[in-house]
Amino acid sequence: MLFVQYPKCTTCQKAKKWLDEKKVSYEERHIKEENPSYEEIKKWHKTSGLPLKKFFNTSGLLYKEMQLKDKLPHMSEEEQYRLLATDGMLVKRPLMVGDDFVLVGFKETEWEEKL
Repeated sequence: MLFVQYPKCTTCQKAKKWLDEKKVSYEERHIKEENPSYEEIKKWHKTSGLPLKKFFNTSGLLYKEMQLKDKLPHMSEEEQYRLLATDGMLVKRPLMVGDDFVLVGFKETEWEEKL
């Protein structure tokens, strides 16, 4: 499984601690140093079954600076995928990517069910 996170993010730190305590094995990836690609975002979105908006880090500075709250409703899925692939700080984290599931953000009960 792939654990995509930003080390300074407290939610990511919580998720990592939880994974380690549960002895879940995972490969770690720093979202800022290795931004998810367009293909990854698209695949993860389809696998997750979630609305694409859930993949945006709506509490992030970049999201707010770019005024994406107002722009996203007018963008196509394609444009949103491309935008997410430009900067890892736009992507909601942590992400846990398995073969047949993608978890976005850390919700302990949801993670407990899947992992």
